Amino acid sequence: MRAISSARWRFATVPRALLTSGVWVGMSLASAHFRAVPTTNSTISVGEVTPTGVMTTARSGHTASLLPNGLVLIAGGMKRNGSIFGTAELYDPATGRFRPTSDSMKTPRVGHSATVLADGRVLLEGGWNANGTLASAELYDPGSNGFRATGGMASRRGDFTATLLASGKVLVVGGEDQAALATSELYNPLTGTFSATGSMHAGRTMHTATQQANGKVLIVGGGAYEHPLASAELYDPGSGTFSVTGPMRVARYKHGAIRLPDSTVLVLGGSDARDWQGLQASTELYDPRGGVFATSVAMQFPRFKFPAALVLLANGQVLIAGGAEQPEVYDPRRHLVMATTGRLDAARYYSTATRLNDGRVLITGGYDRTSVATDLAWIYRP
Repeated sequence: MRAISSARWRFATVPRALLTSGVWVGMSLASAHFRAVPTTNSTISVGEVTPTGVMTTARSGHTASLLPNGLVLIAGGMKRNGSIFGTAELYDPATGRFRPTSDSMKTPRVGHSATVLADGRVLLEGGWNANGTLASAELYDPGSNGFRATGGMASRRGDFTATLLASGKVLVVGGEDQAALATSELYNPLTGTFSATGSMHAGRTMHTATQQANGKVLIVGGGAYEHPLASAELYDPGSGTFSVTGPMRVARYKHGAIRLPDSTVLVLGGSDARDWQGLQASTELYDPRGGVFATSVAMQFPRFKFPAALVLLANGQVLIAGGAEQPEVYDPRRHLVMATTGRLDAARYYSTATRLNDGRVLITGGYDRTSVATDLAWIYRP
């Protein structure tokens, strides 16, 4: 494992740095000051968050995937630095309980991706283990409840994005190894192999990737650690190339992004070059018709490290479930951000939120301000 004293992970003002990559570094926030952004709608509540069953393992930086059978696969992650898991478990919405899968992943990994393929299998790839970044990949089969290895990526990557394309292939973009990567790859589930595709105009890690209605993929922000970008790019599956669009009004990384029913993309939160001291509550909307970003309504709480804790609800609203103790709901029709009833036990970073088949949302894990993950889970009811 690379030395934590490397400049890539050095925090001159941080009392405690527990994890080995800038993506997953936690710290004490005793010196940070969170301030709720006042809005005229701060007393409005939408939906309720309540506890559900406890996971078999405390996890952060894990993945959560809704399977065709309605169960949720929770895979990998870690409790703290040096404690990376190869275990996985299943959540049953009918009972509200978690149970281990029949076997473990082939490789322990954190900060990886998980993509449900067209045939219902789940592709898990990349991330970190005790030896550093990974290029390996594996498949989870719901039928056998087991994992098996598949072809590896050409590059080792952590904190990249993976997007299921209309063709059934998976687009893997950016991430980091020794530096932020501009390269991308395509996984073909028919052959079980990765192949190179176009490269971005800038190296990006801690960015977001959002598929558009026309099949293109919007890549937003990210960049090198403590050097976030405002720029954005579009990947065209037809040509296999990236083109510049945007830029955003604000440079950000460790943010979230989600496509709304009207095909605009909501970009939320993140941080600036100050990282933990530069958390943002601002949001922006990307209009694919003009390729431009416009400032949108601010969240009530600044938040970051929540890329997998955003969910589009059946009513078109967006649940913002991670990066702060209080979940919020964005209503695109009324242009409001509203607090839910109920909250998490603490601000949770690199947690997950998964919309279940009945419309509820499962929220799992994440680490707190002491950089220790939890085994707790919650259900959001709209």
